[in-house]
Parts: sequence; structure tokens; C-alpha cells
Amino acid sequence: MSEFWLISAPGDKENLQALERMNTVTSKSNLSYNTKFMIPDFKVGTLDSLVGLSDELGKLDAFAESLIRRMAQSVVEVMEDAKGMAQENLLANGGLKEKMKCLKIDLTSFVTHFEWDMAKYPAKQPLVSVVDTVAKQLAQIETDLKSRMASYNTLKTNLENLERKSMGNLFTRTLSDIVSKEDFVLDSEYLITLLVIVPKQSYTQWQKTYESLSDMVVPRSTKLIAEDNEGGLFTVTLFRKVIDDFKTKAKENKFTVREYYYDEKEIKREREEMSRLLSDKKQQYQTSCVALKKGSSTFRDHKVKVTPLGSPDRPAAGQSDRERESEGEGEGPLLRWLKVNFSEAFIAWIHIKALRVFVESVLRYGLPVNFQAVLLQPKKSSTKRLREVLNSVFRHLDQVAAASILDVGTRSRNSRVSTVRSASLPRRDCPGTVLGRLL
Repeated sequence: MSEFWLISAPGDKENLQALERMNTVTSKSNLSYNTKFMIPDFKVGTLDSLVGLSDELGKLDAFAESLIRRMAQSVVEVMEDAKGMAQENLLANGGLKEKMKCLKIDLTSFVTHFEWDMAKYPAKQPLVSVVDTVAKQLAQIETDLKSRMASYNTLKTNLENLERKSMGNLFTRTLSDIVSKEDFVLDSEYLITLLVIVPKQSYTQWQKTYESLSDMVVPRSTKLIAEDNEGGLFTVTLFRKVIDDFKTKAKENKFTVREYYYDEKEIKREREEMSRLLSDKKQQYQTSCVALKKGSSTFRDHKVKVTPLGSPDRPAAGQSDRERESEGEGEGPLLRWLKVNFSEAFIAWIHIKALRVFVESVLRYGLPVNFQAVLLQPKKSSTKRLREVLNSVFRHLDQVAAASILDVGTRSRNSRVSTVRSASLPRRDCPGTVLGRLL
């Protein structure tokens, strides 16, 4: 994922010129790609409430980031053998319904083309209500994620336990996939067939001695039915009443009688359980093989708008990327849920970023609300130089911002506000800006 910085500066003429100067310098030096980050005009409320929201949004920001990282990891876990396709499923397509024609909007495009979702988070509501809506949405996603992944992990553990039983050595593995009905004497009142594990180096000894290990062993009744690296599994038929004596003599000769009694119903149940678990696990993801065509086309119902500060090679306003689904459906319910709700959580996270920029900018620059937010996408190995440019261009705001905060504190007759904000200003290596890494 690309790295982004969000900054804001007062919206007066002097600072708008500073933003243009910054854009010119960064473009010529190829330091970053810059885009205006549009934030709606919210109801400010009291400065006391903004101070509280600032702290709450910081915690919500960290929670949202943690949640989307967990969801991304869950996608990787669920896809297993198709991990290479995981990135293709981490999109921000607005949680479109399954049967709708789906937009594939990658995360970087969503951030650089960000628009506030007025339908989901009405800007006319008090800021506290907007933040509460986002918080409840993320909390519900986390609750569902825990529940769904717990169920999936239980299924996965049960399957692994069964698979482990089928992959051990002859002493520990299940024998239901090795033995058959023809290997045993069944439904006899007097006779029984035992399974004996014989070391490979002792095959000859077993063939010479098994009939004499005890009385009442059926002659020529032994048969090798399976082998591993250590030995072989032999059958032997004898009378029931000499079982204990045979086991004792076999142990003395380093032959191990494996306790196993053929039960068709139990074997059938075990095989059906393995098949069911394999099917259930596969159906949770189906490797997301709804084949997606490469390329893009215009989708009239969903246009993304961008107000570029520079870089003419970026998409123009009204363009959109789209990849159509091919025929057939192959996504399992868990992967489908993860994709939709990862998208929802990511979109909510970027809205939280916008809210933080708004709140911090009002607290830093004062009222009336007048600032411009800009999204910067630094080029590789240019972050140090970019920070120096920002420091240089906005150095004049260092004292202005502090004076503005004091002025707001005086006008509100609330000295606590100015004290709190001056003690928790954003990083001062970029004076006068609200600066933070987005991703």
C-alpha cells in the first residue's frame, strides 16, 4: 500500500498561495503527487466538544486501522492456497451487493479520489453523531469478524485434527482409509482378526513365528495390508479366547497389536465427517474464482471526481475504473463477507481521517472554519526532502497557529481549551500543518 500524508493550511489568500508554491516545488522535484482532499462543512458545535472529539477520533483511528489489518490478514488466511490473489480482493468498492455489477476500486484510487459519503454520514448532523455512527459501524464489523473467524477456525482445527490422524505412522494414524471389509473375519462367535505392526527388519521372523505365538491361531491367515517407513501392518486371525495370550507373546517378540475393530458405520461416519469438513472449508472461500477480466471501462452510475493540484497524467474528473465479473459465481460466504466488510471498514477509516483533519484544523486555526486539506503521496526515497519543503513553505504559520489558538481560547472564555490544544499540537517538524501518515 502506498504512503499518504494529509496536511491542512488556513484558507486565506496567503496560505492558498503557499499551497500552490508547495505543489509547484514538489511537482518539479518529483517529490509527491498532491490532490485536494475535500471535506464538507460540518456543524462545529462547542470547542469543548471538539477537544473531546479530537481524543476520541485518535482512538477510533487506531481501532479502525487495527481492524482493517486484521480483516486483511483474515482474507489471506481464508484463501490459503490462493494467497497470491488476496490483494485483488482488498478493495474499496462501497460494499456493493452480490448481484450488482461490481466496481473494482483499489485502495489507492479510493483515497486519491475521496468524496465524503453524504448518504451514509450526513454532514448536517452534529459531529458527535457522525463520529458515533462510524464508531458503531466499526464495532459491529469487529463483533461479526470475531464470530465468523471463530467459527472458521473451529472448522479448520477439526479438519486439521482429522488430517493429522490420517498422516501419522501406523501406530497413531486412523486406519479407516487403509483397511477394508475383506481384511477381517466378521460376525463370528469364535474367531477374530487382529492387526499387528511388524518392523520391516522382522517381516521374515513374523512369517515364521506368528502361527506359534499362541494356540488357536489360524494357519496362513496373515496378510500385509499397509506399510510405512518403519514397518508393515499385518492381519492375523485367531480364536477370541487366546487374544490376551497372543498379545503378550507378540509384545515379547517386538510385534505390536494395534487395537482396532472393524465397524462399517464408524468408518462411514469418519469419512463423511472428513468430506463434510473439507467441503465446508472450501465453500468458505472457493479461492474467489469469479474470474475477473482485466482492463477497465466507464461505469456511468458511479463517477469519481478528483480536483488535481498538478500531475496531468492522473485521471480526469468523471472517469472511473471497472472490471466486469465473468459468468458464474465462485465466492464462498466468508470470503464474500470479508471483502464487503473490509471495504466498509476501509471507507469508514478514510472518513475518520477526514474528520480528524477537520477537528484538528478548527482547533488549530480557529473560527470561522476556513482551511484547505491536501493529500500528498510521497515518491519513494523523497520523504525527507518533502518534509523539508513543507517546513520551508509553511514556516510562517508556526507563530500564527499558536496565536490563533490563544485567540480562540480568549473568545470562548475558556482558557482550558487553549491550554489543552497548545499541549497537543501536531508534529512541529511541519509548522502550522496538521500532518500525519494516512496509510
